[in-house]
Amino acid sequence: MKESSGPGAFRRTVQRGLRAWPTALLVAVIVILALPAAWLVSPAFVGPAPVATPVVPAWQQLPATLSARQGLSPLSESASVPLPSAVAAQLDALLTPDGDGSFTGLVQDALTGQVLFDRGGSESRIPASNMKLLTAVAALRAIGPDHRFSTKVLAGADANDVVLTGGGDVLLGAGESAPNEVMSHAGLATLATATVNALQATGTTGELKVLVDDSLFSGPALNPAWAEGDVAAGEVAPLYPLALNSARFDPAVTTGPRPQDSALTAAEAFAAQLKAAGAAAGLTVAAGVERYTAPSGDGPPAEEPAVLAEVQSGTVGQQVDLMLQTSDNYLAEVLGRMAAAAAGEPASNDGATVAVRAQLADLGIPTDTMRVADVSGLALANQVSARQFVEVVGAIATGTDTRLRAALDGFPVAGLTGTLGTRFGDDATARGAGLVRAKTGTLNSVIALSGYVVDADGRLLVFSFIGNGLAPGAAGNPEALDRAATALAGCGCR
Repeated sequence: MKESSGPGAFRRTVQRGLRAWPTALLVAVIVILALPAAWLVSPAFVGPAPVATPVVPAWQQLPATLSARQGLSPLSESASVPLPSAVAAQLDALLTPDGDGSFTGLVQDALTGQVLFDRGGSESRIPASNMKLLTAVAALRAIGPDHRFSTKVLAGADANDVVLTGGGDVLLGAGESAPNEVMSHAGLATLATATVNALQATGTTGELKVLVDDSLFSGPALNPAWAEGDVAAGEVAPLYPLALNSARFDPAVTTGPRPQDSALTAAEAFAAQLKAAGAAAGLTVAAGVERYTAPSGDGPPAEEPAVLAEVQSGTVGQQVDLMLQTSDNYLAEVLGRMAAAAAGEPASNDGATVAVRAQLADLGIPTDTMRVADVSGLALANQVSARQFVEVVGAIATGTDTRLRAALDGFPVAGLTGTLGTRFGDDATARGAGLVRAKTGTLNSVIALSGYVVDADGRLLVFSFIGNGLAPGAAGNPEALDRAATALAGCGCR
């Protein structure tokens, strides 16, 4: 789909994107639309514009009303672009490692694309959980922000067999569905009650046998690039297309061991709920759960298994936001596999990495120097540059594919939410609290921070800072990144 280029095309592109923007940026967008034409020439993150009178998808249409601005400072049409020399003078003094290692970084003005700071920005580095930004882009493009994953109960080959079938939702809850939540949006108790109702309608009586079909994913359940110690510590677990609480025993406990077979764990929880729901209907449930692969559905409709009941997850956009806010490795890897399946690739480790690279390349982000070993950032074999992360953040914040706007609410807010909730609290960084919005990344000797901020003059800046070879646990390293981001938030830089 093409459209004429130039300032008018940029305005139309931004107008279509408004619907998906969070309220924190809506007024900023309105100001952008009023900018002089000279400001709108060759914006960095606005790609080739489509030709006249296309059919505009629903996700690109202008909303009927605009919400009030919250959070970020507004952009200013009269604001000057910070001077690169002034930005470098501030950041060079702040980006100093605490002991061993080094920092690379890149800062760019979002509207003009002018590079304001570049310290090894094209150098490939281990990015830790900043990899999840790439996964977010792939999931939102390949699957779509409004899609929901279905967990179904199918009729088995025998009359009293019921087959719990995983469809990619690993945020299942054991109880009733919680429609206002992302975690536990779909509940196994709700699914069990619906299953009993369906069985009663068909006159089924007697003992039920619960089977579980987790055949959606293929290949190894664990990525060979992951360290055994990380798996043992619960940083991740074997991957299956259904799980309770993102493969946690308790959604409130996000550290420590995980279930090593989340599909069977979920199926056992479902069997318990089915037993409770079926008691009043005279239905019992046999002990134990067995694996089963349902017919593919490629045959005649008469041979396809009947769907007895179904629950749906929160949207992919909501799951992406949760993944970014909490830096959930398990959810990230599952979203990568589901993006692969949506793109026609195997839903495997390799399929996920292929899908991420393909979606980035299709978006126009160079991937030739990029190495993608996993899609959560746990693998030390990943290699991505700060420049590539800046392009990804720019595509999310101001690019033409407005489906990516769904990820903006997932960026942790300094001092307030997610993995930045306990940072930006000292005198050197407090000015950045509530203003800096960025994805964190932390491994033993790696730290990263990539995101966006509106500076003191009203310029939207995108940035990425990556430290490698650092002294493990050195407190000064995250503080260095936080001070650098705070400096951007308060930058007059002229």
